Amino acid sequence: MTTDVHVRELRYFVTVAEELHFTRAAERLYVSQPALSKQIRALERQLRTELFRREPRGVTLTEAGTALLPHARRVLAGWAEGAAAVEAARAARRGTLVVGMSTSPGRGGLLPAIRSRFTAAHPDAHVRLRQMSWEDPTAGLADGTADVAYVWLPLPDADRYAWTVIAEEPRLVALPDTHPLAARPEVDFAELTGEPFLALPPEAGVLRDFWLALEERRALGGDAARPVRVGAEIAGTEETYEALVAGLGVCLVAAGNAPLITLGGVTTRPVRGLSPSRYALARRREDEGRALVRGYVDACRRVVERG
Repeated sequence: MTTDVHVRELRYFVTVAEELHFTRAAERLYVSQPALSKQIRALERQLRTELFRREPRGVTLTEAGTALLPHARRVLAGWAEGAAAVEAARAARRGTLVVGMSTSPGRGGLLPAIRSRFTAAHPDAHVRLRQMSWEDPTAGLADGTADVAYVWLPLPDADRYAWTVIAEEPRLVALPDTHPLAARPEVDFAELTGEPFLALPPEAGVLRDFWLALEERRALGGDAARPVRVGAEIAGTEETYEALVAGLGVCLVAAGNAPLITLGGVTTRPVRGLSPSRYALARRREDEGRALVRGYVDACRRVVERG
């Protein structure tokens, strides 16, 4: 028996079985009677059996048709439930905004302020926060698991995204309290180039390069331009703190994130010769027309402009 029967053919079969009349069934289905008869014939050929007895005053079900009817109804009911579930998921997606982040925005209550302004404008929308690993520098934008995301610039495949810069902060160096440079009030970047560095996972790409300050190393030239000594790879705040305390290396950190790792045994110092870091709210360019994405970005801009 063939297995490539279509849902439409089953719907046609069930309607004829209920009406026991091709013309009335065709009217219910909004198709012509010849087209309906052709589809039923095709179904019978696929199943290799007659489903209806054609009579002058209408049709009756054959034994095969009677046997098929309850199963066809169950298939149609299951398909309707599946289609409804898909539509519900689409509706939920339209009404839910997923906000990705790899580190909490913090920064003076920024996140609650944006959320408050957004929900005031979109009271029926649901905001869901999604914490991402540092292995994904787009915090869920690249694979579609987030609609908007708090990210550090630069982003890989930057042309895919648009962003609003939330904060521009100096990069500090984080090091163990016992490190000789910890006693300095400020450190020159050239003094750090020989140190082992904690690095983001390789998947972070250009963002890994930024936090290793490869551009500044190349500008210094000489020994500074040699490959970075990586003391350990880090994929989260706790890993960073533990690696620092263990003396596995030093790392650069945005000023706003310094409180996350200076928990005891770790200190941060300003660094001369480094460009600042930029923290941003990003979104995919193709999603800029979506109402909830546009609304969240607008709320972010208003909060940032308010200062």
